[in-house]
Amino acid sequence: MDLALPPRVTDRAFARLAEINAGADAPKALRVAVEGGGCSGFQYDIRLDEAAGDDLVLEKDGQRVLVDPVSLPFLSNAVIDFVDELIGARFVIENPNATSSCGCGTSFSI
Repeated sequence: MDLALPPRVTDRAFARLAEINAGADAPKALRVAVEGGGCSGFQYDIRLDEAAGDDLVLEKDGQRVLVDPVSLPFLSNAVIDFVDELIGARFVIENPNATSSCGCGTSFSI
C-alpha cells in the first residue's frame, strides 16, 4: 500500500486560524478528522483542539493543523481551505478521494 500524501493547508486557512487565535492566551490547533456517519457514509469533524502524540502536524507561522493517523488515509492529497461566502464562512475540505458528497459538504463517500 502506498503511503498517504499529507493534506495541504491553504494560506487562507492558516490566516483564519491565526485570527481565531489572536486573542487567546493559549492558542489552539485546528483538528481535521474523518468519522463514520453523515448522510454519505463519512463526515468531517473540524474543531479547535490540542495535539496528541501521534498526530500529523501541519504548521505555518506558529499556527497548527492536526490530522490523526486514522483520518490521514481519507485525507490523502486533500486541501484544507477557508471560504467566506454569502451563505457563511467556514473551513472546507477539497478531497480528491471522495466519490460523492452531500449538499452541505460535511459528509462524503469513498
